Amino acid sequence: MPPWLLVVGLGNLPHPNTRHSIGHVIVDVLAAWFSIHRSINRSVGGFKGRSDILLFSDNIVSLTLFKPKLLMNIASPSVMSTLHNTIKLPASMVIVHDSLDHKVKVLSVKLEGSANRHNGVWSVIDALGANADFYRFRIGIGWDRAVNPANYVLPDMPLDGLLHWNSVGLDRVCHELGRIVSRNQTI
Repeated sequence: MPPWLLVVGLGNLPHPNTRHSIGHVIVDVLAAWFSIHRSINRSVGGFKGRSDILLFSDNIVSLTLFKPKLLMNIASPSVMSTLHNTIKLPASMVIVHDSLDHKVKVLSVKLEGSANRHNGVWSVIDALGANADFYRFRIGIGWDRAVNPANYVLPDMPLDGLLHWNSVGLDRVCHELGRIVSRNQTI
């Protein structure tokens, strides 16, 4: 039986293709790349799909992709339902979200730690409690500090950013997913 991996993209459905919804964008790109059909799953409150895929690490992985319908700051009940209905182990879950603290097009991978002022991540940490040992894929969206953060994250993302996460950025995401699977198999 292949190892399981759950990738959750945080975002806001009313604001697709914005910097704030980069988690949704990346889950959509992964679904297209691996031909994973997702459909609305009312029991968990979002769009969910699963397939066995081959990652760069030559590992076959049972990959579940999830995009919550709820706004990211209150998505933790949907994320928890999906976690408990699929992999059960937080260490096999990846939360993909925007990061104002990282430069544009940068992927920063972290296991455990704080939410770094990200309310969507904070809600997941709060829901998990002491078991908050999940991976975070912090996607750099940059930030012009002269601009109010809400005014920066809600407009549509520049086209070059979308193109990046459909090509070179996607390769990096897949590489990091493979590394997580390899680490989890040695534990």
